Amino acid sequence: MLRVFLMMFWLAWLGAAPDAGAQVLRQPIPDKLVVLTFDDGVVSHATTVAPLLKKYGFGGTFFVCEFPPDFADKTKYMSWPQIAQLHQAGFEVASHTLTHRHVNKMTAAQFQAELDSIALRCATYGLPKPVTFAYPGYDTHPTALAVLQAQGYQFARAGGRRTYDPTTDHPYLIPSFSTAIADKLDIKKIVQQARGGKIVVLTVHGVPDNAHEWVTTPPALLEEYLKYLRDNHYQVIALRDLSRYINVPEALRTIQPKYDQLK
Repeated sequence: MLRVFLMMFWLAWLGAAPDAGAQVLRQPIPDKLVVLTFDDGVVSHATTVAPLLKKYGFGGTFFVCEFPPDFADKTKYMSWPQIAQLHQAGFEVASHTLTHRHVNKMTAAQFQAELDSIALRCATYGLPKPVTFAYPGYDTHPTALAVLQAQGYQFARAGGRRTYDPTTDHPYLIPSFSTAIADKLDIKKIVQQARGGKIVVLTVHGVPDNAHEWVTTPPALLEEYLKYLRDNHYQVIALRDLSRYINVPEALRTIQPKYDQLK
């Protein structure tokens, strides 16, 4: 009888246990939630993108690095004072490694050194330590997750061309869509997928990208996207702002990393 009673108690407890997905969420994910991210520290982020985001009242994350070999060419890449101005304007400045090295080609120590170098640059120019990260080339690796957690990061963005479900996607393996004209994606249709608890994260490179033309987004096209988002009442935020909705420690504890469809 005791065994039966204990079994019934166990089953009742399981039935009463809170949903794991609900524990990951601080509050429900609203429909029409979009995250804008910008990669590589190209100069048009300061000259074109930031003014456009201010015009439309949107947030955004700028994933910066000292892209070799041309970082010194300020017709292609932002200076650190320009990067600091993005922070002063209210945007998030985040890490893309110091030298755009792919994490699957580094040891844990090398990856940590890249993160530390960006954090040091940020401290030198009065910026806070980054709390979000973007994988160069969308290349992920299990080693990176332990380093990111030890360094106190909240989120990390990859690729994958799919929506982000915070109840099933690990916070260090967030998928995104690219706006690069070569990808030929219908961004207006893609953002309509931001519903039912799913979030659309967009990856943008240069606007235009004078360093890497194959990932360029024309300024007029970006403004068309921004106007569509504003006119259709989307909420557009930086990656760090997802912490309003997501209990990161709980997500890190309960969600298993899945590496499929992240390129």
